[in-house]
Amino acid sequence: MWGRVPTTQEDKCAGVKVKFATLFAVLMALTACGETVTRGENERILAMGDSLLAANMLSEASISHRLEALLGEPVVDRSVVGASMLYALPLTGAMGLNISQQYYSGNWDWIILNGGGNDLWLGCGCQRCEAKMNKLIAPDGGNGEIPQLVGNLRNTGAKIIYVGYLRSPGRGSPIEHCRDEGDELEARLARLAKASDGVHFLSLRDLVPYGDRSFHAADMIHPSQKASDRIAREIFRIIQKGGG
Repeated sequence: MWGRVPTTQEDKCAGVKVKFATLFAVLMALTACGETVTRGENERILAMGDSLLAANMLSEASISHRLEALLGEPVVDRSVVGASMLYALPLTGAMGLNISQQYYSGNWDWIILNGGGNDLWLGCGCQRCEAKMNKLIAPDGGNGEIPQLVGNLRNTGAKIIYVGYLRSPGRGSPIEHCRDEGDELEARLARLAKASDGVHFLSLRDLVPYGDRSFHAADMIHPSQKASDRIAREIFRIIQKGGG
């Protein structure tokens, strides 16, 4: 059974309380995901995106934590689990579920960015996603929500590192069927980066060896600590080279 329909005023109030408590819990969880930017500390690196970046945050082994250790300087990470590019709800969007609203004004030299995976996986189930894909980014990489955000961020003077997604190792991942959509998204992102000065695309397509489950967390979707470390090292190399 789905549960009975409330028949008394007391039942209805109880239902409202449960819904409010659930919403409150979600909002608190979102608040705990992104870091608060402290003015005046002269941080120069900002991270924005979804759970690819936010994974392993609580264990202090996320991509940004590992990058901090490699660089010897702070990385402000505003990424939020479940965030997407095409997100319309205003309240939770402002709290970070809309990736564009994770931005915080600062003197950023580098912005590490990812996103789009949740729009395809949760938004259209990685099936018949052409319309959703085109809203994210056009085939030539020139238009769409992602190019618009990248352009806005680039106009702040920061260089952009757009990070792609891990691929399934071919064993037991619930997103195995998303491979073709992931390849198409990244092909478009690569075209965007090639046509844009100061924008660098980091593909993770070849990071995971076939059959190797060690790059994924237990859910076989998010990166393990090992993967977060490897991705941080690739980002570190781009920053060390000055983006060249």
